[in-house]
Amino acid sequence: MTPARRSAPSAPVAWASGVQSVPLRRATAGALRELSARFRWGFSEPELARLQRYFRVEGRDPTDVELAGLAQSWSEHCSYKSSRPFLRAFARLRPDRRVLGTGDAGVMAFAPGYAYALRIESHNHPSAVEPYGGAATGIGGILRDVLAVGAKPIALTDPLFFGPLDLDTTPQGVKHPRYLMAGVVSGIRDYGNRVGVPTIAGGVFFDPAFTVNPLVNVGCVGFLPRRRLVPNRARAAGDRLVLVGGLTGRDGLGGVAFASKELTERSEDESRGAVQLGNPIMKEPLIHACLEAYDKGLVAGVKDLGGGGLASASGELVHAGGFGSRIDLDRVPLRETGLRPWEIWISESQERMLLDVPPQHVPAVLAIFARYDVPAQAVGEVTADGRERLFYKGTPAAELNVGFRVAPPPLRRRTLARRAPKSRLPPHVPEEGIPALFERLVLARECVSREPVLRVYDHEVQGETVVKPLHGHTVSPSHGDAAVLRPHPGLWKGLAVTVAARPSYGAIDPRAAGVEVVEEAARNLYAVGAHPDALTNCLNFGNPEDARVMGDFRSAVDGLAAAAQALRFAVPSGNVSLYNGGLGAGIPPTPVVMATGLVDDVRRCLTSDLKTIDDPLFLVGPSFPALGGSVYARTCGVRGGALPPQDPAGVKKAGDRLLTATSRGGVRASHDISEGGLAVTLAEMAFGGALGFDVDLQTTGLPGPDLALAAEGGSRWVVEVAPQHRHSFLRTMRGIPVAELGVVTAESTRLRWGPKILADEPMGSLYGRWREGVGIP
Repeated sequence: MTPARRSAPSAPVAWASGVQSVPLRRATAGALRELSARFRWGFSEPELARLQRYFRVEGRDPTDVELAGLAQSWSEHCSYKSSRPFLRAFARLRPDRRVLGTGDAGVMAFAPGYAYALRIESHNHPSAVEPYGGAATGIGGILRDVLAVGAKPIALTDPLFFGPLDLDTTPQGVKHPRYLMAGVVSGIRDYGNRVGVPTIAGGVFFDPAFTVNPLVNVGCVGFLPRRRLVPNRARAAGDRLVLVGGLTGRDGLGGVAFASKELTERSEDESRGAVQLGNPIMKEPLIHACLEAYDKGLVAGVKDLGGGGLASASGELVHAGGFGSRIDLDRVPLRETGLRPWEIWISESQERMLLDVPPQHVPAVLAIFARYDVPAQAVGEVTADGRERLFYKGTPAAELNVGFRVAPPPLRRRTLARRAPKSRLPPHVPEEGIPALFERLVLARECVSREPVLRVYDHEVQGETVVKPLHGHTVSPSHGDAAVLRPHPGLWKGLAVTVAARPSYGAIDPRAAGVEVVEEAARNLYAVGAHPDALTNCLNFGNPEDARVMGDFRSAVDGLAAAAQALRFAVPSGNVSLYNGGLGAGIPPTPVVMATGLVDDVRRCLTSDLKTIDDPLFLVGPSFPALGGSVYARTCGVRGGALPPQDPAGVKKAGDRLLTATSRGGVRASHDISEGGLAVTLAEMAFGGALGFDVDLQTTGLPGPDLALAAEGGSRWVVEVAPQHRHSFLRTMRGIPVAELGVVTAESTRLRWGPKILADEPMGSLYGRWREGVGIP
């Protein structure tokens, strides 16, 4: 509860040197707009009016320090003011005992005495302006989110979205996708590798809609003993606020305000200073020092300094506990001289955490950080009255009700729901011959190997990656469905991690996109032998001032929540990124999930590569004659096709049976059918095993071999089973649609329609072209 506002002061406040009073109380509406534009606060007219009313009651004008902090906290990026009303769909999910915490990162039960944390977020706008720094600091920020709940970061993920790499030109002020991709991948590589956290899952997606505004989403998983779980709230009045980590500079000023508006042709010049500077060499000892302080019980609460800097972190930390704060801005360790008080307050300089430390523990905390050569300084304390008081060199710089600043009311955005298209035309694949169609799908830009990107990331560091992001032989690696970690050396229990996104579905039906990403994440987890457990979502959408965008947002959230409930996924954390787009171009609704699953015994995990000649291959799950949102439809320019029907409850039923069959032995390989349909699934399995297959496409039940190869619909897997376990497998899968496709062969790709051979080609030359893949420009 926000404390009652104090009465107006009887005398003007003598503000600190370097602090300016801003004439707000008596300003006209036009003057208010001019002030907001000049200082780039980003306030709307109703918000300016609310500020004016507040300070009239306070009996004074605000300071530039107060307005700078308010601008950060009231930004879309920090407040979720447009999305909060719609996110209640997740709150309606049934309570889940597996969820141990929902702070800066979600925390889930793993094993007796142990837990894991997960979170995904976006760094889209910074990466569009400065791709290397934007992506690198995105990794730095997601590591801090996990560290802020007491977890040691153990894995990273990176779903990335760019415009086509072969574009001839880009709009004025827009960087070429090749330049953006090179910078983003390098930033993720350099930060993740240097800080010593493996990057184990992700994706690279291409679409013209991401030319102006690329999407750079990054996720992190952490591991912790349950006793180390730290809250993101202050504990008690009198506790000290200790700032630890990197020094404070001018980088990242106004970063959240920049991320809360669309890109323009002037963003490069106007907002480059809003991009932070990462320092992974500081982050690594910061992690160790924080974990040691947590383990010794010296820290009562913690918040990471991300968007909005010290202003957001301190306000959210004390407000969550029902407290206020007193902070001395001149005690903040600086990287450069001459910073003004408001710059110190909202700087987003990286590698910083704010700790709530009981006074008697401050010396011990400072000693720990000194031993790791990490700066640490007590900069303030928790107070009881709900007021936020800032001082600079002993003189006041700001004083507000902290609840007024950090908890603005949600906005009631208009929504306009789109009608999902219902194609009346039967799906049609133009005749081009089955060998040509197979090659077209396998070599599509959406399907070729991501190995050139994956190889620059260290996915082995920390030594916990049991199932790698690339499956198969060392000399013939291929795509898998999920990576699997063994987080604790004393346990055989594993944690599977995967990523899913379908912007092509979002462009057609946002609700279906929300359902599909959850279904695909579940299929990926089932494919490696994991029970789906939790997911964290990053919701990438356009301008929330457009009713159509918020209609799409509501639909996607409803789809995500419904599918998560059907598949028993907990949703302990998430992120919203709005205002993606600009220069008249918007992105398709793009919900992205990072999902985790529990593996009973990592020694029994499955991989996607084919294992043994003459093993039977089974198609598990129903097939549908639909091409909407498919790779084939996009590569051929086919628009308006119907999306395949979705059935998350059916995915759970089939997936649970597949886990049972796997536990009984005999299942040797499994791969879900996703982008590129059956053609790409079979090719990737064969590539990884350096083997081939003989498959009868008629067994899919679809009306023709071309549709059997290209259709992506249905909740399906291809499963390799040892011959002696064929009957046991079929008994276990009784009640689930299962068809015997064919067998594993030595090296050729033989595709049949009944007895008729449609294609019989060696895999070697096709694999070489596929493996060249998406190279780093």
